Amino acid sequence: MNHQIIDDRSPTALSAEDLAALRENLHEQRLFRREQLLQLSSAATTRTDAVLDRRAASQIEVRVKLAASARMVLTDVEAALARMDEGRYGACHRCRGPIAREHLMIVPQARCCTRCRHVGEAGR
Repeated sequence: MNHQIIDDRSPTALSAEDLAALRENLHEQRLFRREQLLQLSSAATTRTDAVLDRRAASQIEVRVKLAASARMVLTDVEAALARMDEGRYGACHRCRGPIAREHLMIVPQARCCTRCRHVGEAGR
């Protein structure tokens, strides 16, 4: 995992090209997550006869967790696309400051700047 430090005080202005690339990335992520959810739900329905088998039960549990994670990411992606449409994309949900361009290029669905995200994680 890359642990580079991103300074949210660095230049944050997103160009039209940046926004177009980020929107494209978010659309691709949305499509991937929707397809993933379809695959996970179809796999679960075809395995109903093997529910009594312990291995099948653990596979079902993994699929349920994967589906929950995919739904969570899909929700974040769709929220990011909505923020783009509303002109609020790139502003931190907590402090309203800008989110670093570099951070958005790595995590385009980010809702918080690096500082607020770390503060939130430390509070858990």
